[in-house]
Amino acid sequence: MFDIGELFKQVGGHRCEDATYAAVWSRRQSGACSPSPLRPRLRRHRLHSRIRAKAAALAGKLGNDRTAGVYYRSGRLVIAVTDQAASETVRDAGALAEVVSNSSADLDSIKVKLDQLAGIPDTAWDIDPTANRVEVQLYDGVSTADRDRIEKAISGYGSAVEITDHPGKIESTASYEMRGGLGITSGYVDTNGDSWIVTCSAGFNVQDSNGKKYMLTAGHCMNDGATVWSRRSGSIPLGIASNWVYGNDSDQSDYGIVPYSNADIVAYGSVQYRDGSEGQITSSAPPYAGEETERIGTTSQDLIGKVLSTDSTVTYDDGVTLHHMIKASNCTVHGDSGGPLISGETALGVSSGGNYATSPCADQDSQSDRVSYYDPVWRISLATGLNVY
Repeated sequence: MFDIGELFKQVGGHRCEDATYAAVWSRRQSGACSPSPLRPRLRRHRLHSRIRAKAAALAGKLGNDRTAGVYYRSGRLVIAVTDQAASETVRDAGALAEVVSNSSADLDSIKVKLDQLAGIPDTAWDIDPTANRVEVQLYDGVSTADRDRIEKAISGYGSAVEITDHPGKIESTASYEMRGGLGITSGYVDTNGDSWIVTCSAGFNVQDSNGKKYMLTAGHCMNDGATVWSRRSGSIPLGIASNWVYGNDSDQSDYGIVPYSNADIVAYGSVQYRDGSEGQITSSAPPYAGEETERIGTTSQDLIGKVLSTDSTVTYDDGVTLHHMIKASNCTVHGDSGGPLISGETALGVSSGGNYATSPCADQDSQSDRVSYYDPVWRISLATGLNVY
């Protein structure tokens, strides 16, 4: 039996490179260890990647009828279980267990029933494993009739589902303006003969099995004919979109692929923060509820957030429904579409939309209930055969 507890002990052990940020700081203050060349968040991320892989394997062995998700609480991974025997199995493996009422199978069945109603603008629902329930969010504009439909669908489930009301709308965050923006831009002429410029954000550089490089961004950025893309800085041509989806594929996703056709482009496997610093991306992976996240975009960035849900169904104000989306607490505004959501060196998602899309973001964000949605990179990789590097 593998011992997850041994990995947790490394967090508080004697080796500085395996310690959490708080432990490293304490020991540096006392002179017990010296700074590591690695950033603290990357050391922590690598250790937790090992822990969560073992936790996921244990939860999978127990099955969806006896578990209810793996998530972070106070910096530690927790495996939710539905019976005492499963709890003892988890603890025997050295992991943390929490006994809850509803299994993953129970919560999945509720969400499947709600998904039959998908398509109501300004609605979203997802499973929150940390609360052991399905959460339904209703924004301004949802009619009384539509609300009644949702309430009828979840009647009888009691505390396993909760409805909350929120102000504003949920909007995709492409910015259509008559001026050039930051990041990546595409100009097009609409059916009325008017010229427009779409401003979005580059997400991740990806490559196929032959090493050919592509840019990954949001699919809704390509709507209305915005397919020829350039880098805003210097108006450097990038390429023409070869594939994009926005709620019109079998998984109802939101991603776009632009193959680089300009031989002068050097596509690095990294992201760039707004201060000009860089962060290397080495892999993509499914996220975990409670995982710490950073979001980077053309218009704004929010470096302090966490994953709220790993499988959210959302219907934007334009009526488009997306499935299997990541929901995070990071804010996002118009122009940030397509930008990266990351955790350490791991690519998590491509920015799709969120609420308060016209309100200040990051340090100026005054809204406590900001949410944003992302198409998971690992799912895009499965669909396209393209991978980060």
